[in-house]
Amino acid sequence: MNGKMKVAVMTDIGKMGFVERDIPTPKDDEVLVKLEYVGICGSDLHYYETGRIGNFIVKTPFVLGHEPGGTVVEVGKNVKHLKVGDRVALEPGKTCGHCEFCKTGRYNLCPDVIFFATPPVDGVFQEYVAHEADLCFKLPDNVSTMEGALIEPLAVGFHAANQGGAHAGQTAVVMGAGCIGLVTMMALKAEGISTVYVVDVIQKRLDKALELGATGVINGKEQDTVQAIMDLTEGRGCDLCIETAGTEITCQQAIKIAKKGSTIVFVGYGKNDLTSLPLNMALDKELTFKTIFRYRHIYPMAIEAVAAGRVNLKGIVSNVFDFDDIQNAMDMSVNNKADIVKSVVKIIKD
Repeated sequence: MNGKMKVAVMTDIGKMGFVERDIPTPKDDEVLVKLEYVGICGSDLHYYETGRIGNFIVKTPFVLGHEPGGTVVEVGKNVKHLKVGDRVALEPGKTCGHCEFCKTGRYNLCPDVIFFATPPVDGVFQEYVAHEADLCFKLPDNVSTMEGALIEPLAVGFHAANQGGAHAGQTAVVMGAGCIGLVTMMALKAEGISTVYVVDVIQKRLDKALELGATGVINGKEQDTVQAIMDLTEGRGCDLCIETAGTEITCQQAIKIAKKGSTIVFVGYGKNDLTSLPLNMALDKELTFKTIFRYRHIYPMAIEAVAAGRVNLKGIVSNVFDFDDIQNAMDMSVNNKADIVKSVVKIIKD
């Protein structure tokens, strides 16, 4: 497909603009996707606010966005499983396929991954993208492309649940009710855990957690979180705790509320490395610590869960912004975190 496309670029810290670029041509193993929705992730906001995450430093102009859904408009000659008109969710990380991690199925740990919106790789706040066909997953008729865009954060939630060995009969606690906390709560319920409590300090997020199926919520600003969980579990503690907030206090609380012999999955990134955790208590309880980095082999299961109605992805979307309004979309998402649960940018026009 010849022609130009509109691309939103970060021109400086806190500043967005638009440029025109050539519509990419798909390679033999790629498809060209007309993007319809792209979610705004916390990492996008962090790059936008500070210009870096750890050793990944933005060099402007830079394209943010790594949560895309859209429709295939062109296919490479080697692509057999997709056709023009298929609606797809795009997994944003292309790995090498040759390292020990790829060969053992742990491709999310590949050191040479090319991942949308991770400097120096541009993201997908743009009208079209050419992407490896094997990383484009066809959506069932009852799953929208907006939901397709949100498969990416949902995959994080399912990976966390899987790492924790989630199963029916457990009592689970999710620390944090941001987007990742909410999709993790829904993933836990989809995997059979009927009792899931959610902890946060922002009541609107907790109200959303209840709306989406949390068994109960705890406002850590108004209650003693540890005591509340102990009261709810009759002093036993939880079988599985997933920490998504990334703060020192919630990590400490996770250890305190965990039942003996249980598992804690650490998901949230903090501003600094943690320096004070009650490790003696963790030893006494013989706890298992797990961590996650993105996800692997999750997209098909996540899409099936949405299609089957076990996960309400539309329910986490609090704000939809037009593509032309991307400056306001980023600013509002940064400055109104108490009210905005999940922002999505609508690339297509009605």
